[in-house]
Amino acid sequence: MLLGAIDQGTSSSRFLLFDADNGDLLASHQIEVRQLFPHPGWVEMCPKEIYETVLECIKKVSEKMVEQKVGLDRLKCVGIANQRETTVVWDRETGEPLHNAIVWLDTRTSALADEAIQKTESKSKEHFKAKTGLPIHPYFSVLKLQWLLRNVPEVEEARKKGTLMFGTVDCWLLWKLCGIHATDVTNASRTMMFDLHKRKWSSELANFFEIPMEILPKIRSSAEVYGEFLGGPLKGIPISGCLGDQQAAMVGHGCLQKGDTKNTYGTGTFMLSNIGSQPLISKNGLLTTVGYQFGSDCVIYALEGSGSIGGNVIRFLRDNFGFIKDSSEVEALCRSITSTEGVIFVPAFTGLYTPYWDPTARGTICGLTQIANRAHITLAALRAVCFQSAEMLEAVEQDMEDTKITAIKVDGGMTSNILFNELQADIMGRRIDTPSVHEVSGWGAAMAAGIGIGLMKPENLSEKQASQVRSYSPRISDSERHHELHRWKDAVKRACGWAIDEK
Repeated sequence: MLLGAIDQGTSSSRFLLFDADNGDLLASHQIEVRQLFPHPGWVEMCPKEIYETVLECIKKVSEKMVEQKVGLDRLKCVGIANQRETTVVWDRETGEPLHNAIVWLDTRTSALADEAIQKTESKSKEHFKAKTGLPIHPYFSVLKLQWLLRNVPEVEEARKKGTLMFGTVDCWLLWKLCGIHATDVTNASRTMMFDLHKRKWSSELANFFEIPMEILPKIRSSAEVYGEFLGGPLKGIPISGCLGDQQAAMVGHGCLQKGDTKNTYGTGTFMLSNIGSQPLISKNGLLTTVGYQFGSDCVIYALEGSGSIGGNVIRFLRDNFGFIKDSSEVEALCRSITSTEGVIFVPAFTGLYTPYWDPTARGTICGLTQIANRAHITLAALRAVCFQSAEMLEAVEQDMEDTKITAIKVDGGMTSNILFNELQADIMGRRIDTPSVHEVSGWGAAMAAGIGIGLMKPENLSEKQASQVRSYSPRISDSERHHELHRWKDAVKRACGWAIDEK
């Protein structure tokens, strides 16, 4: 039997087919998706392109299966893993998007965040954190939706007509593929309109942010039959799983016990740590989010460190500076030197997330001398991603006082770089485990789909988790590690508040 997964991310769309018994990837296709930058700090994507690249990936994989003489009748279900917070609005009658999707990285709503903070009784960005697990920040969907309602006439017109629809990327795909307006709890928990404790939309928050509740999708669990493909080569096959991509990776890694922690290096960097069946509100700049919900009772929460720095820094060095032509060149370039010679790069292109939550931070390079070259800056970029992860880990352990994290499971494109994995172990001071299944988010979504149709049981997930193929242990002393982290934090202070006059 086969399980399918749509993995729609910030950089690309993918469709994958897995063997249900062992998680082996049998076929896949990937298409890069454009990011649009109409103004500094703005990041958009075309919703039609998102949908059409997903369709093309499905078509290509279906053709591969025909070539391999494998019948698609073996495919039992499909799950969705998607970039979270990215906001799409469309018209219910025409099915057409009313604006480009505003991507999670986008910071155009910084002024709206300040306005919302001043509107609260406490005048604090933490005002709704006990209910939502989130600070008031441009990252989350609600402010993006508020901006669209205030600034795009077509959106306001659709609202007046009663045809306006809102959703994150999973919701947009479910509408286009199955004709339903729904999302899952993990994606809903990233909007800042979701009550973590009641697991439903909050009328208080919708009213506060001036969002009409009738445009919100129905919230479903992460594993149930949402609907069936309306057309194409998968017509009639159920979509029965849905998870935000980071939660999908958490499931794919088998982070099913309290304290199990994974780190995914995609466009950004995201650390999730399982905290069990009760939400824990962070005191150290972390987010509280739904990890997954399988059925009505099996709900697991997670603490999340969200980082704006990840694979986007490698893309930046390639596209903006021309330091490399392909990401595969990074490791050899960085191994051509033994240190950064004091160079520290804080690539906060659209602000900093955990633990600073400063949308006014901007990219900063410190410590340049006449001997610095592209190798030093590129190595400093790799180290920056690791330093960011070290700060997330520090915050997780402070919040989970009774839990010590000894190992971190990692995935994402950057982990194909062995030097990067070695740097992670050194800078975080923990064992780093890389999986045998490279498409961990896709596998997590596929497993959720299997649970959704009763093909798998939640209690058996640990048997299906991605096995670990290689581990990396720290090679430097604690004192050296602490000194390096101190220098990083000093550089971050210089990056914070840089764009304060742009708002």
